[in-house]
Amino acid sequence: MQLPPLVAGRLVKRYKRFLADVTLDDGRLVTAHSANTGSMMGCAEPGSRVWLSASSNPKRKLAFTWELVEAEPGVVVGIHTGRANALVEEAICAGHLPALAGTASIRREVRYGQNSRIDLLLEFDHGPPCHVEVKNVTLVRDGVALFPDAVTARGTKHLHEMVQVVRDGGRAAMVYCVQRGDAESLSPAKEIDAAYARALGTALEAGVEAYALRGRPDPVGGQIQLNELLPVRRY
Repeated sequence: MQLPPLVAGRLVKRYKRFLADVTLDDGRLVTAHSANTGSMMGCAEPGSRVWLSASSNPKRKLAFTWELVEAEPGVVVGIHTGRANALVEEAICAGHLPALAGTASIRREVRYGQNSRIDLLLEFDHGPPCHVEVKNVTLVRDGVALFPDAVTARGTKHLHEMVQVVRDGGRAAMVYCVQRGDAESLSPAKEIDAAYARALGTALEAGVEAYALRGRPDPVGGQIQLNELLPVRRY
């Protein structure tokens, strides 16, 4: 994925979940949209190096969107959750997720379950379609990518609904989009959300598939590509 042109700065603070004040390298203080509903644990420290994209749309309330952050020296993280679905779709089409290769078509935001929408519905020439739920991952501890970084009742609900898809004879897969290069595996963050961890374990036992794809955001080239598979642990 090629990101829009990026401008660099330093994070002053993130607040009200969707807002971030940033001092740009040219000295301007701007307020950017923070497109991430999680806690952004470890990725929102004041003073962190950040990169923003800018929109020329006059109807937008905020011209800037927060895209990347250097969470640790040399570790750049993609925090824009709105990019995750497209990144995963790109990776599937490029063959970086062999278990989901060979799709005849991909549909987005398809209704299913109880008033839910699946991120991607993969349809094949043979066999049942696969319901794919995408989650963006930004938290890493000791080389382990952890999801979620805050309690997510919605995420747990999605796991229950995907179990039902499998029980009804369909196919369902969780794909975790790890937008940072220092992760070596992925695990549910049971210390943060024990209910989600239990639900993921139940889902895997029921036949729901789970994959983790890692990418290394490049703020210089303005690119992110998910092209590395990571092992997924239950706990």
